[in-house]
Amino acid sequence: MSREADLLAEGEPEKEWNPGVAETLPRKRVSGGALIRDQEGRILFIEPTYKPMLDIPGGIAEFDESPYDACQREVMEEVGLDLTIGPLLVVDWDPARGVWHDALAFVFDGGVLTGNEQLVPQPDEVRAIHFLTLAEAAPRTYPSMVRRLSRALDALESGAPQYSEFGRRR
Repeated sequence: MSREADLLAEGEPEKEWNPGVAETLPRKRVSGGALIRDQEGRILFIEPTYKPMLDIPGGIAEFDESPYDACQREVMEEVGLDLTIGPLLVVDWDPARGVWHDALAFVFDGGVLTGNEQLVPQPDEVRAIHFLTLAEAAPRTYPSMVRRLSRALDALESGAPQYSEFGRRR
């Protein structure tokens, strides 16, 4: 079934029991990222133009966009890959810090590249692309990202998705 058909099957949306209460509820950022590897097992990292640390391809979901769809869209936008994104590896809760609200980060299996793909970084968002081991990338990314990607690699091995909080196993 399509998303539209699923929404129709749900019927009319539930009414607010107290008018205006929905606007007072907290909102979380949600992101979807892809763990993409080369044939040597190194991870595809991007060097974003808008932050100082390495990241994996992916990004924040737009209004009414699923984390999976955001991941697929952002991979195409950032590095020009039209990938079929694989299964969920990790859901990681990221606490509020500074001006940023807390978030849920979904990491999906982006698969292994054959070497024939052409990576095209979007110059407005991506300064450079690197294939690195997690250990090589660690000094250039946040410790929580290293922990999150460690969980994702564990999920690849075990075949079971994982939940973590700030990259730490729960």
